[in-house]
Amino acid sequence: MTSGMDRLRLVDVEKSFGALKALDGVSMSVARGSVHGLLGENGAGKSTLLRILSGVFEPSAGHVEIDGVRVVGHGPGAARSAGIAMIHQELQHVPELTVAQNMFLGRPIRTAGGLLVDRRAQERAAAAALAPLDPSIDPSVSIRTLKVAQRQIVEIARAMMEDAKVLAMDEPTSSLTPAEFERLAVLIHDLSQKGVSVIYVSHKMDEVFRVCDRATILRDGRLVGDVVMKDTTEAEVIQRMVGRELATAHHQGFAREEVVLDVSDLSRGSAVQDASFQLRRGEVLGISGLVGAGRTELLRLLAGVDRPDKGTITVQGKRLSLGNPRRAIAAGLGLLPEERKRDGIVARRSVRSNIALSSMHKFSRFGFVRNRALAEASTKLMRELNLRPLDIEKPIGTFSGGNQQKAIIGRWIAAGASILLFDEPTRGIDVGAKAEIYALIEKLAAEGRSMIVVSSELPEILRVSDRVLVMREGRIAGVIEREDMSEEAIVALAVPQSAKASVSTSASRS
Repeated sequence: MTSGMDRLRLVDVEKSFGALKALDGVSMSVARGSVHGLLGENGAGKSTLLRILSGVFEPSAGHVEIDGVRVVGHGPGAARSAGIAMIHQELQHVPELTVAQNMFLGRPIRTAGGLLVDRRAQERAAAAALAPLDPSIDPSVSIRTLKVAQRQIVEIARAMMEDAKVLAMDEPTSSLTPAEFERLAVLIHDLSQKGVSVIYVSHKMDEVFRVCDRATILRDGRLVGDVVMKDTTEAEVIQRMVGRELATAHHQGFAREEVVLDVSDLSRGSAVQDASFQLRRGEVLGISGLVGAGRTELLRLLAGVDRPDKGTITVQGKRLSLGNPRRAIAAGLGLLPEERKRDGIVARRSVRSNIALSSMHKFSRFGFVRNRALAEASTKLMRELNLRPLDIEKPIGTFSGGNQQKAIIGRWIAAGASILLFDEPTRGIDVGAKAEIYALIEKLAAEGRSMIVVSSELPEILRVSDRVLVMREGRIAGVIEREDMSEEAIVALAVPQSAKASVSTSASRS
């Protein structure tokens, strides 16, 4: 990675929202051709700073400089003109358009006459931009047909097409596999060699240490550190981020002999084929595999969201009616979906309303909601789950990802769920909140609840699981017991033989 004069400077930047000061005099310098981490817990001010950088917010005080020249004007257009490109954490796509149309949204390639959009030229250019990341993505298909990880790759490719001096990436790998991250890391290195400065925001410390030269650390809107990655440790960075040492916890198992879920020959097309397994009371069953292996699809079948072609699901000795979410909820199953903001919450409604979504009947009488009883139960539950801030009337969309996840878990506890289905439970969540979610999973297991956890992060699977079920190309490739667990053992089952060598190397680095 190259270095030199400062490409980007943020000088004494402040941002207030009423009485709340989100950024308090933050200054940061990023050298030309460097990869600079921006770290902190949710709420530390990272996203606010990036929105100022990309022109979405105007700073209350301070300014931004590119190559020593102060950026004049505000708004995304001014930022792009100054050479700043942004990859947002929340994917910026129009579902009705194709991949190529999304990649050229707002700046289409036109035919020679300038009146019509040249769709074929756009698709060729999009394919060229996607090739280094994922050549299997077809630019002509509707973007709604892609998986989350593929849509994230499209967002990355779109940003890289811009002739940017500074490329800011906000959680660019939240849905990527280790192999996909390795391809992105190579691209970031190539960009830095060409003089592009990259700002890299991630809660995944292994990624930060893998790609970044330096990092700026924020806490509560203030600058608390600027570190050289090769001269520091992960523990030191985390301590600065959270202002305290996180307790180091090891896996605790609470599985009992009683089988609470028995799945036999469950199938849906090629996505899930002949899945059979059991789940015991108090057990945490991890599900690992590459993107597209059928992990999410299996959880959706269990939760009744999708109807299988064949197979049976038995919950505590009773056969479950398939493809029926209401019956699944009544049987004690609760799904925490992968796309939390789209499928898990109603962002503008209060925490209290979101908690009650699956158990409103418990707080209703003669068609009327018993609001006092609901408020008391919600407050008690959220206090037990350590919701911050403890304000059940506040819109859930204003809470951090970790606290939104707690509220969804609270919803299923309120509904009496005994089997929780977690799909990427810590996606987009900071290290402090991750530790809380892990502790909560163990607390629920100790209480006798059972959980199935899908995660793309192998360290997370190893941390929380009593057993790991590994999927490959829609089938269960094998089950690994606790004493035999390792990243190598999981990768050996997850990866097709033809790709095993390259992905094994990627996984060992992550």
